[in-house]
Amino acid sequence: MSNLFWDVAIIIAYFVLIVALGLYMGRREESMEDFALGGRKIPWWAVLASIIAAETSAATFLGIPAEGYRQQSAIYVQLMLGTIIARLIIAYLFLKPFYHYQVYTVYEFLEKRFGPKSRVAGSVIFLVTRVLASGVRVYIAAVVLVVAWKFLTGAPQTLQQYIMAISLLALVTCLYTMMGGIKAVIWTDLIQASVMFGGALISLAVIVYLIPGGWEGIKTGTNNFANFKIFSTGLSEERTLSEAVLSILGQEYTIFAALIGYIFLVMATHGTDQDMVQRMLTATDYKRSRLSLILSGVADVPIALAFVTIGIFLYAYFQLVPDANLPRGENNEVVANEVFAYFIINKMPVGLRGLIMAGVFATAMGSLSAALNALATSFVKDFYSPYLRKNAGDQHYVFAARVFTFVFTVLMVIVAALAAYSVIHNPKLTIIPIALGILGYTYGSLLGMFLIGMLTRKRGNDTGNLFAMFCGFVTVLLLSGTANIVLGWCGLPPLTIPKIAFTWYIMFGCIVTFCVGVFFRTKR
Repeated sequence: MSNLFWDVAIIIAYFVLIVALGLYMGRREESMEDFALGGRKIPWWAVLASIIAAETSAATFLGIPAEGYRQQSAIYVQLMLGTIIARLIIAYLFLKPFYHYQVYTVYEFLEKRFGPKSRVAGSVIFLVTRVLASGVRVYIAAVVLVVAWKFLTGAPQTLQQYIMAISLLALVTCLYTMMGGIKAVIWTDLIQASVMFGGALISLAVIVYLIPGGWEGIKTGTNNFANFKIFSTGLSEERTLSEAVLSILGQEYTIFAALIGYIFLVMATHGTDQDMVQRMLTATDYKRSRLSLILSGVADVPIALAFVTIGIFLYAYFQLVPDANLPRGENNEVVANEVFAYFIINKMPVGLRGLIMAGVFATAMGSLSAALNALATSFVKDFYSPYLRKNAGDQHYVFAARVFTFVFTVLMVIVAALAAYSVIHNPKLTIIPIALGILGYTYGSLLGMFLIGMLTRKRGNDTGNLFAMFCGFVTVLLLSGTANIVLGWCGLPPLTIPKIAFTWYIMFGCIVTFCVGVFFRTKR
């Protein structure tokens, strides 16, 4: 009981610290500019930490190790090359116009460039997609609480336990986000980013210490790193150019996906997603914002490498120290998403276990608080104030933003519960493809519309953008294989269309949207 006491004490102390800090830093929020943008006075280094915390969700803390465990390879890390290139493009193409127009949400830019329909379409895509993607990320953080409960009580994991854990994490985060606004988000993110990366490094050290034989044991457990790669072309025995192209497009983690597909993905998530861009708009000017964004891309490389290495080392550990109690699904297959959580709860030393669990919660709360604040800001600025309650005054809009923060929290809890249900019934699902795949269906169309606005001056309009975005969405629907699933439900034969991996969704959706949209001339 004394061992358990110290772990629980550390976790409770962390929760109290974060909530107290969030409420203190976000006090006296009297205007929407304070609530949404922190008065545009946040230091660039705090914005940098907030970007890292927002994109390093629980899907990173537990999901990337799952990829390393599943593949015994570091090929996921090569995607980080694309993220650096994409951030350079965003930094020099997107940020200055956003600051020039003094927007609260990036979708205001679309109205100024094209018209109100484009703004509404962009905001709706963000609201729906972000609720779904962030809800999935909340689920993976709840895994730690559920595994801990099983360890303490011996009770089997149930959907009800996931729902309780999801609700606890979401409501605690909602409290300080609802009251403190973006300043609470950014300053708590600074602490959470530090706890997260520190927890990853400690985890690596503990795993290496516990593996029999140390480094030699790791080599034995991975068969001398037989499957290890950092770069992969995705090519093997293809004989024709068409076979080679289809092979590349059908694989998630290749150097081609990193240098082509992932650039489009990151341009969408960091250039058109209010969740990420909003914290960039809190810096004093676009130059400081640009610095924060670029440095965050550089930091992603060691972060991704640390987490994927955790997964590889865990695979080696459990090969040398078999454990019949590893989390398994309905078909007795190891659930990769839960392996790291299981190790934390069952193998970590007392005290460190509580600290690492706090690191998991830090990543979850950091990304969740950012998403909640962005969702509330977008809904109030893009829908509530222009269409439902005009000229109501800043204090009313701040109150409305707090109310909608809670509303979106409830929606994410529902999505997270559905994600838990899906993984329980299909343990082969890993969280990274789910979280990023959701974005792929819609963010390609959104990025295509933004690029029309950024790269041209007289092309694109409200009507053309809506049609172009629809074409982009249908393209991804067909190439992802989702259309064939729907046809199967309807008893119809499938279409003979090659299926692409999720890392390519946004690229194809963007290209189709852009090519269709530029045929329409700007009317204003």
